Amino acid sequence: MHRTLLLAILFTTIFTSSFTSRANSKNKVNDDFRIELPKIIIADIESQIIIHSNVDLSKIEGLNIEINGVKVNGEIGKKQIVIPYTFHNKENLIIQIDDLIETNNVSPIPLWLSIVPPLIAILMALLFKEVFSALFIGIFSGTFIIYSYQGISIFIAFFKAIFAISDTYIISSLTDSGHISIIVFSMLIGAMVNLITQNGGMQGIVNKLSKYAHNAQSGQFITWLLGVLIFFDDYANTLVVGNTMRPVADRLRISREKLAYIVDSTAAPVASIAMITTWIGIELSYIQSAATQINVTESPYSIFLNSLPTRFYSFFTLFFILMLIFQKKDYGPMYKAEQKCRTNSSIPDKTNNIAKMSELKEMEISANIPTRWYNAAIPVFIVIFGTFVGLIYTGWDASVWSNPNMEFSKKLAFIIGESDSYLALLWASLSAVLVAIALSVGQGILSLQKSVEALMNGFKTMLTAIIILILAWALADITKDMHTANFISNSLVATNISPQLVPTFTFILSALIAFSTGSSWGTMAILYPLILPASWTVCHAAGMDDLQAMNIFYITVSAILAGSVLGDHSSPISDTTILSSLASSCNHIEHVRTQLPYALTVGIIAIISGLLPAAYGISSWILIPIGFIILFLLVKFFGKSIVENKYL
Repeated sequence: MHRTLLLAILFTTIFTSSFTSRANSKNKVNDDFRIELPKIIIADIESQIIIHSNVDLSKIEGLNIEINGVKVNGEIGKKQIVIPYTFHNKENLIIQIDDLIETNNVSPIPLWLSIVPPLIAILMALLFKEVFSALFIGIFSGTFIIYSYQGISIFIAFFKAIFAISDTYIISSLTDSGHISIIVFSMLIGAMVNLITQNGGMQGIVNKLSKYAHNAQSGQFITWLLGVLIFFDDYANTLVVGNTMRPVADRLRISREKLAYIVDSTAAPVASIAMITTWIGIELSYIQSAATQINVTESPYSIFLNSLPTRFYSFFTLFFILMLIFQKKDYGPMYKAEQKCRTNSSIPDKTNNIAKMSELKEMEISANIPTRWYNAAIPVFIVIFGTFVGLIYTGWDASVWSNPNMEFSKKLAFIIGESDSYLALLWASLSAVLVAIALSVGQGILSLQKSVEALMNGFKTMLTAIIILILAWALADITKDMHTANFISNSLVATNISPQLVPTFTFILSALIAFSTGSSWGTMAILYPLILPASWTVCHAAGMDDLQAMNIFYITVSAILAGSVLGDHSSPISDTTILSSLASSCNHIEHVRTQLPYALTVGIIAIISGLLPAAYGISSWILIPIGFIILFLLVKFFGKSIVENKYL
């Protein structure tokens, strides 16, 4: 077996080496000139042919260059000439430099094939319900297509494609300083969350608030409030709130289904609109990648802030829960579950669902750990305040701040827009981790060794997200090299879709993918680099200027995230959905069945009273209150009051 493996490696090396030497020798005209064709040639997309010279081109007059008999001009430098050229079909490319002629057989990749990698990733995710293999196969399909059109055998193209995944796309993703910053920030936030859980700080916040729960209404409200306060991580939110409030909910006759719904529907929606979370680094990365493709110079954090007001689904979900609580009404399967719990004297058995049990155990703390709320509040405050200070410091412009003709909000927006958000996030998260360690060790709650172990376990919790990130970056690079955004943009322009409909279309597509895959992050990884550039192109094709196009761009950013949240926390295979069932000890199928009608209700209102009118220029300050009113009226007229059993 070892001999067979060695022979396979040897043959692969020989084939790869022979291909490389053949490609290099083909590019030589003579000792003075060398022609470099694009590494990846996409049909109907302008690329560049570069002529390298060993002599000083500025001293050569009247140099004649022809491609297929047509004289061409290019940008002449001292040692090279850059010629813009668009390949259309397979052709025998004849390049003539004065009396020197070179012939190349060129097979451009059809533009429509550029949609194959992300499409395969989506289909594989839907088919196998697993995002890692889906992203990997999507990347492989892209590299395989690229090498299949370079005049080599399918066998060699297969191995070249495998090698390119690691030595080209994954490595390039990891050598980007912004990407590394995001990975480090995500690991630090995961470490902080785990440490403030292990030192009892998170439990202290829960204990502080849970004593104010005196009846079913106040119990549900405290659960909602805890879900909002633990905003920085959806996993921590789900596990801590659900596990802690479960005995309180049982005592107050709140159904496990309602508890699981509140826990699940405050976790991801809160994390998706809070400015400092384990999500922010990932989202900034996707936004930056898309902004680079369309040459938008606005900083990713500024785009994030401008997109916040249009994240209608998240805002409406949080408000909808409050309406159900304060009007003491429910409808659909949730009404039956709540009514049964209030009138039945028995307490529901714990669910037999053991999925994600390891995550639940990691959140448990020793009985002798003191639960002091400030041990969590102080590090969280440092992250929030430190990030804000870092943004101001890195983006500070004295001339803007001292401008008397500019409003304070505009000054602040400009400074934050010019800031280095990655640096600010790193400073804040590292400071918070150090303070959390100092609080844990200084009070004798945890030893230094235990604190470091908690940090290491926190790092591990982010491993899944980081692997998804790396694969997503690699897939984004593939789609960028293959100009997938151009294909989608051209297709949308050809169908004459209105730019105002793009956010709604995006929201629905994002929700469907996230529901089918159970991954909001996987959905964002696939859609952000594809849909954002496409929305920009569609807007300009419709005659919009940059300001109008940016409005649609901001809303589309929100639509991808909000749609992925809707699909994710409605999906029976989603991590957060399973964790919510587990932490609340609710039957998993019952949780999904009772939550889905509520999620769909809010999703429809988010489209009708949010995305559609916002795309036509109506302010979020108007739309959000209108959405709140509609939700209030829906609960009032369609909800049914829960009848309490006064004998229990």
